[in-house]
Amino acid sequence: MERLTPTLDYRKNRKKGGTSLWQDAFRRFIRNKYAILGLVILTFMVLFAFIGPYFSPHQDVPDVTKANQPPSKEHWLGTDNLGRDVLLRLMLAGRISLTIGIAATLILLLIGVTLGSISGYYGGWLDVIIMRIADIIYAMPGLPILIVMGAIMSDLKIPPAHRIYYVMFILGIISWVGVARLVRSQILSLKEQEFMLATEVLGLRDSKKIIKHLFPNVLPTVIVAGTLGVASSIISESALSFLGLGVVPPTPSWGYMLSAANNMIDFAKRPWLWIPPGVAIMLTVLAINFVGDALRDAFDPRQKI
Repeated sequence: MERLTPTLDYRKNRKKGGTSLWQDAFRRFIRNKYAILGLVILTFMVLFAFIGPYFSPHQDVPDVTKANQPPSKEHWLGTDNLGRDVLLRLMLAGRISLTIGIAATLILLLIGVTLGSISGYYGGWLDVIIMRIADIIYAMPGLPILIVMGAIMSDLKIPPAHRIYYVMFILGIISWVGVARLVRSQILSLKEQEFMLATEVLGLRDSKKIIKHLFPNVLPTVIVAGTLGVASSIISESALSFLGLGVVPPTPSWGYMLSAANNMIDFAKRPWLWIPPGVAIMLTVLAINFVGDALRDAFDPRQKI
């Protein structure tokens, strides 16, 4: 008999008193020391960004009399060129960067999973159209597109408060191709399995076949892709803001704070302006990659418990 997918095998084992795919994946995940390290760092960064500002004794308002002060007891990471506390700005910037990364990833997953599922399940002319669109987007270099879109937003004078939403949407729109291809390839394989032939006999609707029978089997792949997508979105947003084409003042972001390194005086004499956001980006992306790699290994049925 043809071998069923790992998820289905685990369902059969669970009925016989065995463990499920999710239980085994969780066991493999928590045994990965890099996964635990990544989770600890991510937890700290989330608390630092979303809870930390409430405990800061400073306000995010300019005070030019305190401009460019080095780290001290009053300002642990010094002040910027407008006299604002760098530590508080780092926390507020973390909110923006993490929110953009997560929101952009949700958008790309929604588009990628939907189009990949339709393309893989129905095939034919739908598959051809979706995959050719994906090929066109994939052939375009990502960073130049972001730069062009950022320049367009600047020319249109989009308010800083609204600009963050456009950045989320743009990052999601240009990044869905990889997820769509992964989902499509998985569904092309799964729909030929015996359990899908059984759904044909039962006369189930296409939507039910995809949502209830195909999607649970591609969910592990989607989780891994989504985790790594957050890191990619954070880096893309940081690069765009570093160039002055993403999030703009007064909205803070790690990428915009890092742009202080563009100024040779700040770069040489005021490292407290650009080192903290650089370290924050590095730690966050590194932690997300640790978690993503651990999830990939955890959901691999070839890995031993």
